[in-house]
Amino acid sequence: MELPVNQFKRGIKAGKPQIGLWSSLSSHYSVEVIAGSGFDWLLLDTEHSPNDLENVVTQLQAASAYPTTAIVRPAWNDMVLIKRFLDVGVQTLLIPYVQTPEEAAQAVAYTRYPLRGVRGVAGTTRATRFGRVKDYFKRAEEELCVLVQVETRLGLDNLEAIAATDGVDGVFIGPADLSAGLGHLGDMGHADVKKSIDAAIGRIRKAGKAAGILTAVEAEARHYLDIGCLFVAVGADVGLLARESEKLCAKFKA
Repeated sequence: MELPVNQFKRGIKAGKPQIGLWSSLSSHYSVEVIAGSGFDWLLLDTEHSPNDLENVVTQLQAASAYPTTAIVRPAWNDMVLIKRFLDVGVQTLLIPYVQTPEEAAQAVAYTRYPLRGVRGVAGTTRATRFGRVKDYFKRAEEELCVLVQVETRLGLDNLEAIAATDGVDGVFIGPADLSAGLGHLGDMGHADVKKSIDAAIGRIRKAGKAAGILTAVEAEARHYLDIGCLFVAVGADVGLLARESEKLCAKFKA
C-alpha cells in the first residue's frame, strides 16, 4: 500500500495558493459537510476548541472521501501531542505560539524519527495503514508538512531565523494573538497590526517559505493573497454558522 500524497505540501512548494477553512465545531459530521465544499485545506483546531484526539480521528475519516487536506493544530508545541496526531495519520501540522528558532527546531524534531528527531516509533498505526505501508518509516518525512505559528512580538523579532529552520515548510501569522501582543487586543484591523502582518508576509517570502494567515474579511483575504500569502483561511465554520443564522433570524424578527 502506498504512502498518501500530501497535496497541500505539494501545492505550497509549487507556489500555488491554497484556500482553506477553519474548523472548530469538533464534529466529524460538520467536517464532512465542509470537506465537500471545495476548499484546498481544512484546519482542525484543538487549541481553541473543545476538540480531542479521538474526535480528530473521526474528522480525518470524514474528510478523507474528499479532495481536501486536513491540517491539525495541536494545543501546544508538545512532543507527546504531536506524536499522537502523527500516529493517527495527520500529515500537516500547524504548531502554535512558536517564538524562537529553537522552538521551531523542536517542532520539526517532534515529527522526525531518530536520528533526525525524537518521534516515537509505532508500527500498526493508522498512519502506516495499520502496517500496510511497508516503507513508512523511511518515507514518512517526505509527506509531512510542518507549519509554525508566529503570533507574538518576540516571534516577529525572530521571524527570519524561525523561517530559516530546516524542516519548517511554512509560517502562519496569528492575527488575534499578534494584535494583543502589539497592544491592540481585539483590534486586528488596527493600522499597526496590519502593517506588521504585511511586513511579516514579505519577510517570510524573502526567506523562501510559504506564508499563511486566517481572516474572515474578504477584502483582507484577497489582499494577503495579492501580496504573496500561499495558504489563506478565508473563514471559520463557527463564524459561518453564527453569522448566517443571525442573518436568517433577523429576516423574520426585524
